[in-house]
Amino acid sequence: MCAAPKQGQKLPAGVDVEKETVLTGQVNDSSGTPVAGAFVRLLDSTGEFTAEVVASPTGDFRFFAAPGTWTLRALSSVGNGDVTITPDGPGVHEHDIVVAK
Repeated sequence: MCAAPKQGQKLPAGVDVEKETVLTGQVNDSSGTPVAGAFVRLLDSTGEFTAEVVASPTGDFRFFAAPGTWTLRALSSVGNGDVTITPDGPGVHEHDIVVAK
């Protein structure tokens, strides 16, 4: 199951990082400035769309996913970018996305 109730680095109460795989990070432009309002998509290992959230005012995003290979893709007026990650188990897996035109 994928969800992102409130964006940001602080996890909601009750999240057990010993059991949950959390994919989190920040969308930034090429100068390192956070990009608010970017659409961040979670794509599975075949490139299939799984979920989407809107980055917070500080560019933060979060997904709850299963271990495996995932692509995080950010789409914004500043530009687009993606990163492929492979979390191998539960825990917080932080990966920022740099966007550019």
